[in-house]
Amino acid sequence: MDILIKAAQLFLSLAILVTLHELGHFLPARFFKTRIEKFYLFFNPYFSLFRYKKVNGVKKTVWFTKSSPEAWKEDPSTTEWGLGWLPLGGYVKIAGMIDESMDTEQMKLPAEAWEFRSKKAWQRLIIMVGGVTVNLILGFLIYISVVFVWGRTELNPNKLSTGLSVHPFLGQYGLHSGDKVLVLDGEKVTSIDELNKCILLRYKRNLKVQHPDGSISNVKLPKDIDRALFKAGAFPAFSLRSKSNKIEKIVADAPAKKAGLKAGDLLLSVDEKKIVYFDDLQAALYQVRGKKTALEVIRGGDTLAINSRVNKDGTIGFQINSKALVDSTAIETVHFSFLKSISVGYTLGANTLGDYVSQFKFVFTKKGASSIGGFAAIGNMFPAVWDWQAFWLNTALLSIILAFMNILPIPALDGGHVVFLLYEMITGKEAPQKVLEYAQYVGIVLLLGLMVYANGNDLLRFIMK
Repeated sequence: MDILIKAAQLFLSLAILVTLHELGHFLPARFFKTRIEKFYLFFNPYFSLFRYKKVNGVKKTVWFTKSSPEAWKEDPSTTEWGLGWLPLGGYVKIAGMIDESMDTEQMKLPAEAWEFRSKKAWQRLIIMVGGVTVNLILGFLIYISVVFVWGRTELNPNKLSTGLSVHPFLGQYGLHSGDKVLVLDGEKVTSIDELNKCILLRYKRNLKVQHPDGSISNVKLPKDIDRALFKAGAFPAFSLRSKSNKIEKIVADAPAKKAGLKAGDLLLSVDEKKIVYFDDLQAALYQVRGKKTALEVIRGGDTLAINSRVNKDGTIGFQINSKALVDSTAIETVHFSFLKSISVGYTLGANTLGDYVSQFKFVFTKKGASSIGGFAAIGNMFPAVWDWQAFWLNTALLSIILAFMNILPIPALDGGHVVFLLYEMITGKEAPQKVLEYAQYVGIVLLLGLMVYANGNDLLRFIMK
C-alpha cells in the first residue's frame, strides 16, 4: 500500500508538471499563430490511451487506438489532444520543427507561414523557453502558497536542552554533539536543514558555537569542507539528538547482517562505550571505522556480545527509529502574512534552485554518480501517507528541477534548441537542417542512456537491500 500511495503522488505530480510545461510551449506558439499538431500528456509509442480532435468541425474521440485514424489527417489545422501510456514526460508537436517525433518528411516540403521554421528567431526562442519559464514560475508560486497555508518550521535554540547531534567527522574542527550553532556567517540559525545546506551547498563557513558548558567559540571550516563531508558520507552534518537505540531494519549484505544483528535488538554499548544518544553510537563506530568492534546488545531478555566489522565510513548497516527526538519541541511552526509569504516563499524557491545547481559539483564524482536515481528514487521523495504539504513541496522541487534540466544545452532538450536559435540570432544564419537532425538523434541517445543508468541504479539499490 505504501508503494501505491507514493506512486499515486508521483503520477499526479508529473501529470501537473508535464501538462503545464507543455502548455508553456503551446500558448506562445498559438500566440504567434504557429500550428500545433499534437498535445500529449505522457508519450504514446505504438498506441494512445485517449485521443481527441475536431475533424472538419466534428468532435471525435478515440480510446485505446494504435495510431491516428486516417480520417483525422484530412484536417491538420486542428490540434490532436491525447493521453499516452508511457509516463516519462509529454510533448507538443509543433508543425515545421525538428523534435523528438523526427518528422523529417514535413521538413522536405516548402515552408508554410503557420510553421515554426517560418517564424522569426526571437519568436521561436520565446516558444522554446516557454516550458522552462512556466516550471520556474510554478515552483515559486507553490513555495509561496505552501508557506502561506502551512507556515515554515524553524528551530528555537532556546529549547535545545541537549544541543545538536553533530557528525563525528566534524570533531577535528572542534564541533561535537551537544553543541549549539547559534550564528552562521553573521545570520542566526533558525533551521537545521538550512544549516546543513548552507555548509554543503552555499559555501558558508563561519560558525558561532555554544558548547555544553556554556562557553562560546568561533569555528571557521575549511573551504573544501563540502567535498570532504560528501566524500566521507558525513551528512546530515547536524540534526536533533535522538535516544533511540533499537534496530528497526538491517541492510542486506552489510556487516551488521553478517555479524548476526537482528531487527529489534537494543544496542547498549560499542567497544565498552555506553550508548545514551544515537550520536554516541555514531561517534563510537566512527572511531573504529575500518576495524572490528565489540557490540553489547539486548535481544529479548538476553544480553549478547557481538563482534562486527565497521565500514570505512563508520557504519555497519542498520536503521533505527529516527523519530525518538529529545528536543522535538524546539522545532516550531511559524506562520506569515500573505505579503511576507511572498518574500519567504521566493527565497525558498531561489535557494532550492541554487542548491540544485550547486550539488552538480558532486555528480561527477564516483560517489555522486552512484547516487543518481530514477523514478523509484523520485517516488521515494513522497511520504508513505498522503500529505498535501509534502506533496506540494515535492512538486515545487520537481518543477524547479524540470526547469533547470530542460534548459541545459543538450540536444533534444529545450536548451539544445535554444543554443541553435541563439547561434542563428548572433550569426544571422540558420543551422543546417542535417545538423539539427543529427543533434536530435544524439540528444535522444544521451537522454535514453542517462535514463537507463539512473533507473539501473534504483534497481541495483533494490536488489542490495
